Amino acid sequence: MTIPRPSLDRAAELREEPDVLDRLRDDPATRVIVVREGRVRVVDSALLRVTPDAVVEATWALLGRDADGTVLLLAAAPPENDALDTAPDEIWLGLRDLGGRIDGQESELLTSAIALAGWLQDAAFCPTCGGRTELQQGGWSRRCLVCGRQHFPRTDPAVIVAVESRDGERLLLGANANWGGRMFSCFAGFTEAGESLESTAYREIEEEAGVRLSALRYLSSQAWPFPRSLMVGFRAVVDDESAARADGEEIIEVRWFTRAEIGSALAGDGPVGLPGPASIARALIVDWYEDHA
Repeated sequence: MTIPRPSLDRAAELREEPDVLDRLRDDPATRVIVVREGRVRVVDSALLRVTPDAVVEATWALLGRDADGTVLLLAAAPPENDALDTAPDEIWLGLRDLGGRIDGQESELLTSAIALAGWLQDAAFCPTCGGRTELQQGGWSRRCLVCGRQHFPRTDPAVIVAVESRDGERLLLGANANWGGRMFSCFAGFTEAGESLESTAYREIEEEAGVRLSALRYLSSQAWPFPRSLMVGFRAVVDDESAARADGEEIIEVRWFTRAEIGSALAGDGPVGLPGPASIARALIVDWYEDHA
């Protein structure tokens, strides 16, 4: 699996500039990515950039610089801001909708914008004392006006694991209860307090699929802003293949799939549905399939 280099210049040095957001909003060269309810406007497989004066009401933050050096702001708009729907060729889409339709730079920009917009709208009050907060550092931190504590956008780590047989010829996938058995995917779970990522992987796989792992290696990670996860992807080998069983609560079925079955499912021909191209789960499955093909 290829781990891409960061493509978004986050312009961190601008965040400490006094009144930087006001200055950039007054600059006609600045462009803005608008996020509303976790969705952005997309035209021709690219996020739509608008001028600051095109946004009537929003909470603002500094996203960084575009590929050509243009400064990009984020405007987190309220759901009822219908004034933003102005052109017939503009479509509001989310991360799952876009899947593999946008390139790496646009994808990183999209994920960052959705994640930061969610925090801007959901964390207006101090989690310590309940006081109102003010935005600082170009929208990347908040200071409580009552107790003075500083808060930052939160990221919750989770592991996601592609589990293979000892001979590498089969892949173990599970059907989540929320999917009604229509789709199979890799196993995932959040890291608990005091737990390492590796410990999480061993624990979650045994809890959800009943198998113990004999080997584990890191592959890649993906920011997943629903609302603030960081999915850390691993490949693992099981110790006892016959022990596989679903926990019956979160996972309602587990199955071993052959390489031919995974290839057929990736092509959309069954026997089951797989995660969409926007998710690291599919990337892990493709990595396993191509590695052994």
